[in-house]
Amino acid sequence: MEVTLLPLPVGEGWGEGMLLNKPSLQLSPIGREGRFVGKLTVTYPEFTLNEMEVNLVFWLIWLTFYFLSRTVRQPESKKPKICYTSRFRLQRAIMFKKVLLGFVIPFIVMAAMLSWAMFAPVAVPENYRVRIEKGQGLAQVSQRLAQDKVIHSALAMRVAAYAQNMQNKMRVGNYKLPAQISTWDLLQHLQQRPDTTVVRVVEGKRFKDLRQAVNENPNLRHETLNWSDEKLLQTLDANAPSSHPEGLFFPDSYEADVGSSDLQIFQAAYRNMQKQLNQVWENRAPNLPYQNPYELLTMASIVEKETGHPDDRKDVAAVFRNRLIIGMRLQTDPTVIYGMGDAYQGKIRRADLERDTPYNTYTRAGLTPTPIALPSRAALEAAAHPSDAEYIYFVSRMDNTGRSQFSKTLSEHNEAVRKYILKK
Repeated sequence: MEVTLLPLPVGEGWGEGMLLNKPSLQLSPIGREGRFVGKLTVTYPEFTLNEMEVNLVFWLIWLTFYFLSRTVRQPESKKPKICYTSRFRLQRAIMFKKVLLGFVIPFIVMAAMLSWAMFAPVAVPENYRVRIEKGQGLAQVSQRLAQDKVIHSALAMRVAAYAQNMQNKMRVGNYKLPAQISTWDLLQHLQQRPDTTVVRVVEGKRFKDLRQAVNENPNLRHETLNWSDEKLLQTLDANAPSSHPEGLFFPDSYEADVGSSDLQIFQAAYRNMQKQLNQVWENRAPNLPYQNPYELLTMASIVEKETGHPDDRKDVAAVFRNRLIIGMRLQTDPTVIYGMGDAYQGKIRRADLERDTPYNTYTRAGLTPTPIALPSRAALEAAAHPSDAEYIYFVSRMDNTGRSQFSKTLSEHNEAVRKYILKK
């Protein structure tokens, strides 16, 4: 007789090409005892097995045939005569064996597939690099590598990582990979020193957050560690538009060779912001109340901090543009918070709004003297191209969407406050 094994279903997290290609098993009866000999035909994708993997596959196949041969029933004429008690015990033993085989064989198959996913090499795309950023865990890294088809399975990588006790030992940085590599060897590679390191500058954060991220990177040579902000900025650009570095560094991910000076990161971020700002300034909308690119940068930083939803960004910019044009104070909380410095502990009070500082837009008209954050390209674009709306006011809808309600008049604004803030 001939038995054809159906392909097993692919579980979540398994990559393409993991299943055996059309496996078939042919059993032929020999003699009167009802015994069978079998021929197993399996086609695998091409890959190289080392001695350990060959032994593993051999024993898995041998165990499968052993359990199959043990389940073949003997002919009726050869069955020994037994009492009913012995028959009951035999039936119970047979049932137990069937139940056991129902778990053992699937376990063996899954173990074989998992082993294949861990040890079978994968062709790595040319110039591909594994990037591990600060805060990324094993689950995120494995999922991205599976999507990029650098590993067979995210699940197999997680299992292999726990087997090597390195689930929390991946170092931040970029890793170059050989032309072919298995998941097991990839994890070994990630324990080595990275080829390059990455510093991620988050949009909306402050310059002090950028300096902290650079100072905490263990793969850089910290030449600027004890420099003041003024010395750092003057080293980068003696003709900088301000002696205060806030806002002058573009939020993005920056890469440098391991062991290189941290000054490279600051240079790259500073030059990137100058490039982005000049592009936006050259293509800005007409009749904006900004005298120079630095004022547009300042407005962009305020828009960045005041926007809770991307779709509101240009309307927020329109509100502040309209207020500047009519001579109305901006009256925005993020500027007050920035002026409070370390005194801000997560809550702003009425006394804080009334206390005058250079950054208090409730007590002072016009823009703040410097930006208050590192604005994104989207915030720069919004400041350079605000919407045409005539809005003067806006208030958060407090509905967990981040959206705001915009108004043209004070009466409309007061009604929005009653509806969304006071819930009346």
